[in-house]
Amino acid sequence: MRLWEMNALLCSLVVFATFVTFCHAQCYFIPIENIPECKDLSGVTHQVNSKWKTKNCEQCSCLENGIHCCNTVPVPVGYDESKCKKIFNKEACSYTVVEQNNPEKTCTVTEWIM
Repeated sequence: MRLWEMNALLCSLVVFATFVTFCHAQCYFIPIENIPECKDLSGVTHQVNSKWKTKNCEQCSCLENGIHCCNTVPVPVGYDESKCKKIFNKEACSYTVVEQNNPEKTCTVTEWIM
């Protein structure tokens, strides 16, 4: 393998590892022992191998050992936090970033985490 090919492969692996890290950054697991069904954080019971979406736009699944949930909404992180604020819209499952002093005006976002 040539040096430029090895460098390209290394760069690809670093990008992939970073992407995987961000994807898993917004997931959580609730272990459940010896129960044939799962009870979510809202108290709703779900059958094993079922999937559902929460009111907070998370995709969850009931596995034999517990509940696995991940956020489905990209979260803005690349913006001027001293001047702007992010607002979560549950109905649209999306964020908007607006100026703190003028919420009518949107802010530029350069990075999103999924």
